[in-house]
Amino acid sequence: MTGSREQARLRIAIVASAVSGFVALSYEIVWYRVLSVMTRGTAATFGLLLAAYLFGIAFGSWGAGRACKDESGGDPRALARLAGFVAIANVLAMFVAPVCAWTAATTDVRAGLLAVAVAAGFLGAVLPLLCHFGVPASDRAGQKLSYVYLANIIGSAAGSLLTGFVLMDRLRLVSIQTLLALLGFALAAGLVVASGAPRRQALRFHGALAALAALVVVLAPRLHAGLWERLVYKWEYDPATPFQQIVETKSGVIFVGQDGTVYGGGAYDGVVNVRLDENDKNGILRAYVLGGFHPAPREVLMVGLASGSWAQVVLNLPGVERMTIIEINPGYLEVIARHPEVRSLLTNPKVSIVFDDGRRWMQAHDDCFDVVVMNTTLHWRGHATNILSTEFMDIARRHLRPGGIFYFNTTDSYDVQLTAARSFPSFLRVANFALVSDDPGLHFDRPRWKTVLDTMTIDGAPILDRTIPRHAVIYDALLGYNDLEYAATVVPRTLAAGSRVITDDNMVVEWREPLRYPKRED
Repeated sequence: MTGSREQARLRIAIVASAVSGFVALSYEIVWYRVLSVMTRGTAATFGLLLAAYLFGIAFGSWGAGRACKDESGGDPRALARLAGFVAIANVLAMFVAPVCAWTAATTDVRAGLLAVAVAAGFLGAVLPLLCHFGVPASDRAGQKLSYVYLANIIGSAAGSLLTGFVLMDRLRLVSIQTLLALLGFALAAGLVVASGAPRRQALRFHGALAALAALVVVLAPRLHAGLWERLVYKWEYDPATPFQQIVETKSGVIFVGQDGTVYGGGAYDGVVNVRLDENDKNGILRAYVLGGFHPAPREVLMVGLASGSWAQVVLNLPGVERMTIIEINPGYLEVIARHPEVRSLLTNPKVSIVFDDGRRWMQAHDDCFDVVVMNTTLHWRGHATNILSTEFMDIARRHLRPGGIFYFNTTDSYDVQLTAARSFPSFLRVANFALVSDDPGLHFDRPRWKTVLDTMTIDGAPILDRTIPRHAVIYDALLGYNDLEYAATVVPRTLAAGSRVITDDNMVVEWREPLRYPKRED
């Protein structure tokens, strides 16, 4: 009988360990998404989250170790106490995201990381407590402990995969949080059943868990009300101006403000606008200027789709016959479909949209293009090195036809400008963009630029109608466009500022300010 009881305790510990591992790692996936949006994806975000998470687990394990010094670990009644502990841990875990949102305007990530550490401490204490219950001291303790630990690893891996790749593609964050909390309460209920507690006591406990679960279902939407807006807008948050669109996928979260501003992962990602007028809020002029450099840009590769504004303009430049767009997040299609200015992209036969990582696709394909365009994200965000390093410049070069142009956003980074100027023999700064080529004759062709302004149309409408007085004024001003700078002045200017050439190894753009947090003046 003793052996069968020990086997039953071990089975309970194994199953509970797997479920608790699933819940704990799923919460970590959720927390990373929240903190990443809060910090606009700085490179240090994951490291900070992991540090707080591991500190919490370590502290929770230490606390559990102190509780395990008694000899009652194998007592089934200990499961009832553990069940209450699991319920509390899940409630605390569910509050991490709201705490991050509530403190986004008044502090940096410290409050959120503290909340992570506290919740992780409670979640992390579950495994040693289960081991104390399910693994009695014996010559086979190590073997049995490995079974419980393996179950926890399997559950954790399943949580990362299922939550990160499936649930985040199908559910909103508040629904995932609610589902995880309910799963945690179900685990607590199962532990009560396994404890063999008296029927009346078990009913009271189950009643309390049911009430807690109902409360979570009812309050979760309120706890998460305005969560994304608070995380993105921070001190500018106004409950009267919620996002007009929120798209959540496994690749990230996309937000569209009331004014058409698009945020990808919490960072500015452009504005839905293709008009060349005084409302050029997204600097779309830089896309049109590309038409003054290449005589016949028949085939174009664009890395990054975002709002579709840049793609719509470049696609309609004179001479463009085919455009391949590489985008990692399919959620942008939902954004484009809701805006008439760019909606025609989705049905234009000249456009081919591929969902993949830009660098990975370029390494796997040999296609060559007349122009490669990247309206790059902010240079200091995590993984930006992948598309800004000198190694990536070489990858882009392999996709250029003779005389081809690589045109991308430096987001005003001197490091990026220096890297571009040192990677290609021909360099020209166009506003805050780098325009590079192996063609030594690279220059701004003003007659060609005039042709673009005179003849270009989008969806059949001219980009400027000079019969409209304000358009005529804009036309005259644009003819003299001259926000240009050659490598001869860019290189000494950037070197004098202490800039460095970006490589895959130094990742200088990401780690120059690893703890960067948005400030009021950003």
